[in-house]
Amino acid sequence: MAPMGIRLSPLGMAVFCLLGLGVLYHLYSGFLAGRFAFFMLSEPAAGGPETPHGSAPGGAVDLRELLAVSVLAAVRGGEEVKRVREGNVLNAKAKGKTREGAEEQLTTGDLLSNRRMFYLLKGAFPAVQINSEERVDTADQETVSWDHSIPEDIKQKIQPKEVPAESVTVWIDPLDATQEYTEDLRQYVTTMVCVAVNGKPVIGVIHKPFSSYTAWAMVDGGSNVKARSSYNEKTPRIIVSRSHAGKVEQVARQTFGNKTVIIPAGGAGYKVLALLDVPEKNQEQADVYIHVTYIKKWDICAGNAVLRALGGHMTTLTGEEISYTGSDGNEGGLIASINMNHKALIEKLPDLEKTSHK
Repeated sequence: MAPMGIRLSPLGMAVFCLLGLGVLYHLYSGFLAGRFAFFMLSEPAAGGPETPHGSAPGGAVDLRELLAVSVLAAVRGGEEVKRVREGNVLNAKAKGKTREGAEEQLTTGDLLSNRRMFYLLKGAFPAVQINSEERVDTADQETVSWDHSIPEDIKQKIQPKEVPAESVTVWIDPLDATQEYTEDLRQYVTTMVCVAVNGKPVIGVIHKPFSSYTAWAMVDGGSNVKARSSYNEKTPRIIVSRSHAGKVEQVARQTFGNKTVIIPAGGAGYKVLALLDVPEKNQEQADVYIHVTYIKKWDICAGNAVLRALGGHMTTLTGEEISYTGSDGNEGGLIASINMNHKALIEKLPDLEKTSHK
């Protein structure tokens, strides 16, 4: 007797095939979904930067480490500035005009110092916003590494302090006093780094490439520089830019008398150092620093931080604090002092604010 067979009707065959297709679809769609999720998690958002190693969005920055790198960046940039000047390969050219109509110079020293400083800071702290006087050419990127060492004087004076990375803005001036640099007036030249937290300057570094002197300070931390022992409030020595000494001289002498000394000088960094106890024979000394025209924030942020750390002041000519967020310029001029009655100075020189708009 022949074995019995199982025969399916056409309807049964159709149902069986549909069930099989359903199982295959379920399995394959799950596989695709898993691959898609893995792809989305492992790739950066379109058009957005990759998250660097050791850095996460919303991460923290140690200000002591940032100070150490800022000092190193100012020194490394200064090496480029000095090398170019001593080799007499400035290749100076005009990059534009100031609001007063004076030509702004750009040299190889500016560009090489900027590249060295920017990439050293960016490599060490990739999540931090960095603003520089000179444009950064990504096609000319340089790998400059930090070995995570902290100088002993910083270790001894500064405690670690973390702040959110998104609250930090770094301002760098790769060559302050470029005009004087082209004229070989080397004493005025500095490289500077400033760290602002929520718009307030908290770390300042001012380096003089041709004497290897570096001043640094951190608000509520420490410094390697100090204020002088005395200042003259009655007939102060006032340091100003070479380009507008005449504007300040008339108003100052009307206020303090003909014995008031006006010191024309180059570079905002040099002028701040003039208010401090700096062991340099070619560093002039002043009691007050005044600037009566528009000035960029990378010129003044480091000096502002140093003065704040030492108990001094740098404000607009009307006494307003300068915020180091937003635009890169300060419209209100500035007046800087230390161990003096800053408010009284502003009240004595009300006409200076008017000259800043001429």
